[in-house]
Amino acid sequence: MTLSQTAQESVSAAATPHRVTLFLDGADLNDMEQAVKDGVVEGFTTNPTLVAKAGVRDYREFAREALARVGDAPISFEVLADDLPTMAKQAREIASWGRNVSVKVPVCTTAGEPTMEIVRELTDDGLSINVTAVMTMDQVLGVAECVNREAITFVSIFAGRIADTGRDPCLFMEQAVDICRYKPNLRVLWASPREVLNVYQADACGVHVIVLTAELLAKLALRNKDLAEFSRETVRMFYTDALKAGYTL
Repeated sequence: MTLSQTAQESVSAAATPHRVTLFLDGADLNDMEQAVKDGVVEGFTTNPTLVAKAGVRDYREFAREALARVGDAPISFEVLADDLPTMAKQAREIASWGRNVSVKVPVCTTAGEPTMEIVRELTDDGLSINVTAVMTMDQVLGVAECVNREAITFVSIFAGRIADTGRDPCLFMEQAVDICRYKPNLRVLWASPREVLNVYQADACGVHVIVLTAELLAKLALRNKDLAEFSRETVRMFYTDALKAGYTL
């Protein structure tokens, strides 16, 4: 199911009451352009893994093309380095790509060294930073403490990965929202969602932003769908697929 196939249905579904802002997470340029045309989301996020899966070879060229597609909408691009000085240097370059750009900086290096030192420096200089791969409350506290209150900053909490460990991400996100409320420009972002239910959970938790893949975004059209009809459609799908496969007993 592609974004373009269900854009209008998703727009209608997304118009139902909720406060959480929707961002599209991915690296498909056509999906980005379609989302802008249809007003499905208010911003965009990417990461090196998604960009690589999209077959991109030139990171800067991809960013230039993405910016051309999304217009003035907020968009995040991630640094590629694994040491603090180079991360800071790359962050400044990425920030120069556009006024609507937020720079994704991982919460730590691959060796576990916290990046709060450069996050403080970069936000003090007015850069919009998206601190990513956050999964502990100590990390949330570290971000909330170090960011400049005037800089637009995101703390991207990987709620889906937290849930993968058997922990309730809603309890975590509620605490994060409470911690971050003292910095008015610090926005809690629900990352790595696993299902559409996460949109409504994020909204109930007071989360500012949730990122959705094109597949999950399309499923917003299912809001309040009649479950009896949904059941019949599912049975019909199984029956039709068995016929197409030529299965017999």
